[in-house]
Amino acid sequence: MMWLKTAVSLGLAGAMAFGMAACAQAQTPSGKPVVVELFTSQGCSSCPPADALLGEIAGLPNVVALAFHVDYWDSIGWRDRFEIPTATARQARYVDTLNLSSAFTPQVVIDGRASYIGSDRRRILAALANRQEEVPVAVEVSPSELTISLPERAELRGYDVNLVAYLPQASTAIGRGENSGRTLVEFNIVREFRRVATWDGKPSVLRLPLASFPADASRVAVFLQRSNQGNIVGSAVATLRSAPVIAITRFNPD
Repeated sequence: MMWLKTAVSLGLAGAMAFGMAACAQAQTPSGKPVVVELFTSQGCSSCPPADALLGEIAGLPNVVALAFHVDYWDSIGWRDRFEIPTATARQARYVDTLNLSSAFTPQVVIDGRASYIGSDRRRILAALANRQEEVPVAVEVSPSELTISLPERAELRGYDVNLVAYLPQASTAIGRGENSGRTLVEFNIVREFRRVATWDGKPSVLRLPLASFPADASRVAVFLQRSNQGNIVGSAVATLRSAPVIAITRFNPD
């Protein structure tokens, strides 16, 4: 697969001022949270504006914003400490399901149905208002386990129950690569992605031990996605544990 870099530049001061106003006025659905997946990398110089935009979007009501850090930027001298192989594989699958010519960073996929340049504020905010199917998903956290409850929808079959454990915020000092010398602040960083079950439209209850989640992930998102990575029709989030913002100065990993 051919990986492309998307060159996007934003005036930082103007972008921040416009971003706060635009996000405050964004119209989001009143029902199912919209799932926004950002594919990004600490080695990509075009990605920080998209990371910042994801942080703003994460504060909107009824939005599940997730940052998947891919690993294919390692070759230019900086290994992203948040990269996970499943992020790269998931992005590659979207290339097929969305009929894209290639993967790129920064890329945003909304509800598994449409792809955007990750820093394209206008189009992304407009897409958040486009409400799709809604299946209520309930997530509860006890001291020892996470419980997922799914309703009956006889007309719906063939959906994956996907789970994402994530870290709400972290900052990293970059020592090499395209962002060398910068300190990046990133949001809703995916630390684990897994498919926990297949839902066939019948009432279901799933239980997972909290001990099975990564120690640095303090929140979790659960969403129903058509098998083979199609549209997302239901989602919910929950807090696993309290956690402070993680700030790490890191130079020359490996």
